[in-house]
Amino acid sequence: MVVTAPSGQLEPGEEPLLARGVAILERMGFRVRVSPMVNPARNRWWASGTPAEQADELNVLLRDPEVRAIVAHTGGQATIGYLDLIDLDAIRADPKPILGYSDISLLHMALHAKTGLVGFHADIATHGFGGDWYTLGDEARRSELVDLYTRVLTKAEAPGVLPAMGAWETWRPGRAQGPLFGGLLNRLVLLQGTPFAPAAERFEGAVLFWEEVQRPVSRIWNDLHTLRLSGVLDRIAGMVVGIPTEVTPYEGGGERADLRDVVLDVLAQRDIPVLAQADFGHTSPNLPLPLGVRAHVDADNRTLSLLESAVTED
Repeated sequence: MVVTAPSGQLEPGEEPLLARGVAILERMGFRVRVSPMVNPARNRWWASGTPAEQADELNVLLRDPEVRAIVAHTGGQATIGYLDLIDLDAIRADPKPILGYSDISLLHMALHAKTGLVGFHADIATHGFGGDWYTLGDEARRSELVDLYTRVLTKAEAPGVLPAMGAWETWRPGRAQGPLFGGLLNRLVLLQGTPFAPAAERFEGAVLFWEEVQRPVSRIWNDLHTLRLSGVLDRIAGMVVGIPTEVTPYEGGGERADLRDVVLDVLAQRDIPVLAQADFGHTSPNLPLPLGVRAHVDADNRTLSLLESAVTED
């Protein structure tokens, strides 16, 4: 397993978080090495390198048969710059899990759309495994998640019900099954204008999961309408909303609209279950959500289950 920097750089002072994150991965039983790109001295503007440098680094890892999984150390603002430079044939020849969230979810969605790769919307090494797992979770939760991640990443068996930490919410009742697809909402919308946009058929019967960070609900309302106009909302079987981070409600003219209000407003009469406040996003130890794996969402009982394995055992 290699921890690398496919988007943002390692900021000065983050080294202890990285070390703690690597220790969590080792606790899962993996042999871990850190890429030279994960270095405060390696940076270009807001990224760990130029798009060509980042693609070269990722392609080396994709082609290396000794590398069995790739973990992003953080998110950022850079993956859109090199999608067209990724060696898709290497992914098809030797698919391996890529883990991360935020900007990394753009990588998951684009590569799944092009190759069928099962990317893992999961924690990042620094602020996830090395940060939120300690500041937002206790040792009992860490142990529970270590066991879950180990099973999801190494066992050819259905993981079953994902363990909730917080109180999940039913925004619209019902149950549905389908392949998971999603990530950071604004990144999914960003993909729509590129050749890496998932085909409409990719959403047929899918369970769409998404989270958002640092956006007003008016912007989320616009993004959800973009998905509506793209036909996405007419195809999905269910929706799972993660924990929002710095998502501000609308308050004006004597009216107020929060995230739940805008989601249900855009969905209108579409009769699909909506499960919300699930444990993934920018303010939570993230549950691993593998794209393309069939899941069961039960909004009535507030559960999300993985119905099949995300990996094959060597």
